[in-house]
Amino acid sequence: MITIGLTTWTDHPAFSNTDRPPTLPQYASFLPTVEVDTPFYAIPRISSVENWQKQVPSQFQFILKANRLMTQHDLKSPSIVSLAERWRAFDSFKNMIQPLVDTQQLKTVLFQFPPFFEVSRENLDYLIELPKRLPGVLITVEFRHPSWYQKPFINHLYAGLKQLHITLAIVDEPHNLNDGIPFVPVLTNPDLAFIRLHGRNAEGWFNQGPDWRKKRTLYRYNDHELAGLAGIIADLATRANEVCIIFNNNSGKDAAPNALKLQSLLGLHFTGLAPKQLDLF
Repeated sequence: MITIGLTTWTDHPAFSNTDRPPTLPQYASFLPTVEVDTPFYAIPRISSVENWQKQVPSQFQFILKANRLMTQHDLKSPSIVSLAERWRAFDSFKNMIQPLVDTQQLKTVLFQFPPFFEVSRENLDYLIELPKRLPGVLITVEFRHPSWYQKPFINHLYAGLKQLHITLAIVDEPHNLNDGIPFVPVLTNPDLAFIRLHGRNAEGWFNQGPDWRKKRTLYRYNDHELAGLAGIIADLATRANEVCIIFNNNSGKDAAPNALKLQSLLGLHFTGLAPKQLDLF
């Protein structure tokens, strides 16, 4: 099975038939899954999660980003939390996702680690702890420090993640020898291959000026690039129960058009979507 989604549901005017941002039901009439980053900043109330569920079909699934305390983003901030507080964040997060777990609407929890989270014994031990803290939950990790991909360690990483049943995110982003993460379509969990497409805007990615966050994902994949990705995705789909592709190249609102084009190239027809909404007034 191959699924395609985007980051958030409000930033994609292609899915709205008005001048307003699309609603979750409008988004769910086009694609079967969405990545939600709000839990990274603050863990939502259970009632908020239940409200999401009411707006989508029963087959629709959510990808939730792990909270910033769970990914240790606080370690480079003035307010570092204690280990006990970190584990409490896991407990709160686990309670929050339970409605999605109960209805099988949680695809995966994405741990996008900070750029300073590099290879170390301490960080390896932390990865081992993740499945214990979220038992029964499919976990995906995305690294942003190139040390995880250095030889010969990378082969040990693949083996370790396979043993932990953790999915390694396959990321497409600008990279060079000393910075960025390479595109490595390796399967570490047969249940899920997870691809995140950030775009290939090297100038915007590496030049961290004042408007860097607005420019780093300013990129539209061309048809040739999407066709190349489609071939890799089709191959992964022969070895994984599901391949999920998330487009994050949305600084210029390119994610939705790219997603729909890739869907066409792969010949996918998603079922169980919300009905298309007509705005008559």
